[in-house]
Amino acid sequence: MPAQRIIVGIGLAILLVISAASIGLDVKSGSDAGSLDRTLAVLKKISDLRPLLRGAESAARGFALTGNPVFVNEYRDLSATLLSAFDDLIAAVKDNPDETRLLKETKASVARGMEISGELIRLRTAGDNTAMAALLAGAESRAVTEKIGAGLEKVVAEERRLLEVRGAESKTNGRILLAIDLAGVVLILLLATVLLLEARRSRRKLQDSLDTTRATNVWLEAAVAERTEHLVTAHEELRRSTSVLESMFHSMAEAVLVIDTKGEVLLFNPAAEKMLRYRPGMTVELLRSLSSVFYADGVTPMPVSAMPSARALRGEQYDDMEFIARPVSGRTQRHLVVSGRPLRDATGAISGAALVYHDITASRETEHKLQQSQKLDAIGKLTGGVAHDFNNMLTVITGTTETLVAGLRNQPSLQKTAELIDQAAERCRELIQHLLAFARRQPLQPRNVDINGTVLDITKLLRPTLGEQIEINSILHQEVTSAHIDPSQLANSLLNLAINARDAMPEGGKLLFETGKIVLDEAYAAANPDVKPGEYVMLAVSDTGTGMPQAVQDKVFEPFFTTKEVGKGSGLGMSMVYGFVKQSGGHIKIYSEQGHGTTVKLYLPPARGQVGAEAPASAPVSGGSGTILVVEDDALVRTYVTAQLQSLGYKAITAADGRAALAHVEAGQPFDLLFTDIIMPGGMTGRQLADEVAKRRPGTKVLYTSGYTENAIVHHGRLDPGVLLLPKPYRRSQLAKMISLALGGGGQ
Repeated sequence: MPAQRIIVGIGLAILLVISAASIGLDVKSGSDAGSLDRTLAVLKKISDLRPLLRGAESAARGFALTGNPVFVNEYRDLSATLLSAFDDLIAAVKDNPDETRLLKETKASVARGMEISGELIRLRTAGDNTAMAALLAGAESRAVTEKIGAGLEKVVAEERRLLEVRGAESKTNGRILLAIDLAGVVLILLLATVLLLEARRSRRKLQDSLDTTRATNVWLEAAVAERTEHLVTAHEELRRSTSVLESMFHSMAEAVLVIDTKGEVLLFNPAAEKMLRYRPGMTVELLRSLSSVFYADGVTPMPVSAMPSARALRGEQYDDMEFIARPVSGRTQRHLVVSGRPLRDATGAISGAALVYHDITASRETEHKLQQSQKLDAIGKLTGGVAHDFNNMLTVITGTTETLVAGLRNQPSLQKTAELIDQAAERCRELIQHLLAFARRQPLQPRNVDINGTVLDITKLLRPTLGEQIEINSILHQEVTSAHIDPSQLANSLLNLAINARDAMPEGGKLLFETGKIVLDEAYAAANPDVKPGEYVMLAVSDTGTGMPQAVQDKVFEPFFTTKEVGKGSGLGMSMVYGFVKQSGGHIKIYSEQGHGTTVKLYLPPARGQVGAEAPASAPVSGGSGTILVVEDDALVRTYVTAQLQSLGYKAITAADGRAALAHVEAGQPFDLLFTDIIMPGGMTGRQLADEVAKRRPGTKVLYTSGYTENAIVHHGRLDPGVLLLPKPYRRSQLAKMISLALGGGGQ
């Protein structure tokens, strides 16, 4: 019994010991289970934090890319939830100082990341694409993201370590309990069974927790990888789009300025520096002070309130607003067209303006040149018409005064008066010749002329004429041989240009003649509508005189326009040069600047074949015999010509127009020469009349006369080969010479 008691006592003691040990181990196992639950809760909170972090960053970048305000609201909601979740996580690990410190540092990184995202949203709202692109391309955002991920990974690693330690301890406890159960055999069999079942349940729970943790970890890793891939793709697309936009912006030919409400320039492209002479740091007000701004007419100043920037900042949208900017530095003015748009923030308030400028200076200059050419053509037509009628009257006057002077030999006083009339008529004739030259209706006798030789001859003649105060130089291109022009008209043109240069240098200066070969291309012809592209002989006359303002250059070719004092210039010199060059198929260009002299460039048609020899002078003639059919619509001229021909020994038959002349031919009236005006009423020109006469009487000799010539006998200002022309007005001696030449077989 005692033994039994002892055994029982021992058994009880063993049972008590086993119970105590079991109680102790059970308490320890419960503590481990509580720690396991805390670890799982921490891992779950970290798992919940990661989507919030990615969502907040994605919302901020989504707004930066699209500007959709929905992303802003999403970002704000996620940011508030994220900070609250971090506070809960820190409270959950307060028993672990290392994890608490690590999570607080990670929270500080999260706060910095939120500041970067907030800055990104602010820049997108302000429309500052350049700063936004710089922020997106910067390394800080990626560094903060990596720091946050590293911090969370450290916490997860620590919790997993604790989880593994506690799992190992739990397994050890299970083995001890199993040993105690075996030692107690029957006494603790039930308890051992219960403990074993409990241990198995705990192991299963632990295993399930581990499996859940592993699955969660795998899911988190996949989600992070997928989100990272999306972010990388979005960043690459943003980088490409930004690069394309920057390339387009910097390669635009139009100047672009983006300004704020204070007139500060936020954005500009290289074209703005070239076209507007903008420099970094300039405000709109400073840029405006560099030029005087006018409306498109170039005369009316533009007030500040009507300036492009002021209009756009008032909220106006406009296109194709023209204005002229005239730099105060004296540089060439620019004709610009600008389009403007106001910029607005998220609330709809005006935050700035975008201005796009286009330079139309070249096109406006081309239009101006075309208008000038058309004006000169119109003046030329009017001048030519007046000169034609005036020539008819002047022909009678000059011929009659010769007769008066010859018939008043015995009355000296009256003869002197008649000579004055004759001198005045001669001056009128010269004036008409200048007008016809400007109108491009003078008869030219072009041939191949050695340009370099002509310039050398002219310079020799000019040295005594211009005086010692004018230094004359020449630069002659050796390859320049000849041009196809009228040599006498070229000499007159050079003389006129030299005299104008002398008058522009009253205190003396330098006069330079220069020759060369040049090709005027399609681009030059497009800017100068009256120019035909091709090769030309260039002859330039330059001086170091006072120069001409643009207003004078616009009118310098107009007849009777002069800047000289009354009585010191007729105003026909430059108009004669202009008409001669144009009629010769060439081009004339003036380059002049006040205070820097003038260069006049003549572009002459190149030579045809070899340089032509001078025509031999004809011996003077007095008269002859034969019958001449005179066709002239002006009765005064017709009477004058008839009288002069009869005085020279010729018989004259007259007709008022081509029809009347053909009537004489049809009637069989004999004549030796057809002397006909070119332009006549009745629908038949002198050339057409000559053709009809040639059909009826082949071999008939023809002499033409006209105050100016048109395409009837002149093509592009050049007489047809073999055609004889007596320009009006003409004197008796000139008439006698040409009649004799025509009857002698000189022309057909």
